[in-house]
Amino acid sequence: MNQPELKTRNITRMLHEWSDGKPEALDELMPLVYEELHRQASRYLRRERRDHTLQTSALIHEAYLKLVDQRNVRWQNRAHFFAVAAQAMRRILVDYARTKHREKRGGNDVQMPLEEAVSVAVEEKAFDLIALDEALTKLAAVDPQQARVVELKYFSDLSLEETAEALRISRATAAREWNVARAWLRRELTR
Repeated sequence: MNQPELKTRNITRMLHEWSDGKPEALDELMPLVYEELHRQASRYLRRERRDHTLQTSALIHEAYLKLVDQRNVRWQNRAHFFAVAAQAMRRILVDYARTKHREKRGGNDVQMPLEEAVSVAVEEKAFDLIALDEALTKLAAVDPQQARVVELKYFSDLSLEETAEALRISRATAAREWNVARAWLRRELTR
């Protein structure tokens, strides 16, 4: 067994132990997942405007507090954990953007190129994180599974295989849902 597979199995084992009520498993788990959480947070913040004041470590710590506060979660595996972490980071950034927007009352929105969001190519158009969050909320009302696929693929940076595993669907279904969701979001965000 190679190192990445061993690390994945160890993370999954520790998540199961944590779910079973062993708090010491969390102490063992966090050093192993910190690097990936840092990568996710950095990825999120790279998409933010240049003058964004939230730092990577602050985003990780806020997400960590949300993760350890999860009470009735039965962690399935590593992919499930990072999907929940990505969702927590997304919520933190959206709340932060809404707060800043309220403070400025019509000031600068959080800008990111649409082509980076959901990997669709649109010439030089930009939108804000709040618009993406609203579009994902609309998509979730229409098709919750497609919205979850976007969260896992885009926000968690999971592969199609990992996304399929986390959602307990086939890779082909995950790929189909990803393609349809991207098209739907592209249309929604370019209106």
